[in-house]
Amino acid sequence: MPPHSQFSNGSGTQGADFPGYGQPDNEALARRQPGPGFPTRQPGPGFPTRQPGSPTRQTQARLIAPGGRHRRPMPASLPEGAPALILAVPDAGDDGLAGATAEIATVLRVDNPALDVRTARIDHGGRGDPAGIRAVLADAAARRPAGAPSAVVVPQVVTPHPASIRAVREAITASGANAHVGEVFNTNALLAEALHHRLADAGLARADRVRMFSITTSADGIILATVGGEEAVGTASVTAFLLAARLALPVMAASLDAKPSIKDAAAQLEGMGVTRIALAPCVIGPEADPAAIEEAATVIGAKCSAPLGAHGNVVKLISLAYGQVLNQIRPDGPDAPVSPPGGRHR
Repeated sequence: MPPHSQFSNGSGTQGADFPGYGQPDNEALARRQPGPGFPTRQPGPGFPTRQPGSPTRQTQARLIAPGGRHRRPMPASLPEGAPALILAVPDAGDDGLAGATAEIATVLRVDNPALDVRTARIDHGGRGDPAGIRAVLADAAARRPAGAPSAVVVPQVVTPHPASIRAVREAITASGANAHVGEVFNTNALLAEALHHRLADAGLARADRVRMFSITTSADGIILATVGGEEAVGTASVTAFLLAARLALPVMAASLDAKPSIKDAAAQLEGMGVTRIALAPCVIGPEADPAAIEEAATVIGAKCSAPLGAHGNVVKLISLAYGQVLNQIRPDGPDAPVSPPGGRHR
């Protein structure tokens, strides 16, 4: 008996005699064709069949509001007479309108040439002080039609600061201006990223988030320093959690002017075995006394990073706050966003 070939049936017959290996089995193919009991699906009305070689059907374009992290914080163009953006500073010194505040205002003007950006002190002077909040509100209202929205006031704080919000509302009422308060909202993810950058700039945290990289730092525990009371600490605690996930280090929030204090947080970290603590001011800058930050770091023997200042994420949060108010007071305007930005970077 001849040996079996690769396609042999064991009796010497080659695979060419079998369906699938040689000529096709016409009967088998016929059985695989759909019979009369399987009607072909026909396209319904409104769904034309595209024929081979026919041109692609043109569809009507839809305008979709850009979303996600790359959405523009405010409209690409502002209507004439749009409300002014007033950066209201709860400064702890006479130079509160300089430094970080001036840098933020400059960046906003460059990014939005049509936007009227102003700065004002919350806690200084009345109408006689040209840099006071009441005087700035009155001037913005005088340059716009009577009764029209004249200003959006965004306090320069990144955590709740009840005293500043209350003072701004009182100033708006006293001035009689049609002004609105813009809230810096959903800040935690952006603040965690900005604080990470400031710590890395000071050599207190690794700049690379890839866990496989071994980057030596001079801190194994972080305290976020806030101002504004217990509510500010509560909000910053969420930011601390996100920052801890970025750094793979314990991070706690504490207050420079309330409980829990910086010393309380340091004691808790030391109880966890942390020996090298770094202080990260969770402030823009002017709202906190630099001497108080330096003293808190000295008391617990910690190194300190710089305040957030004019970090790009801070500027973005301020722009988002202005854009949100503009969207609310001009819901049907041609330049208003279709919907507020969403997702993790809202």
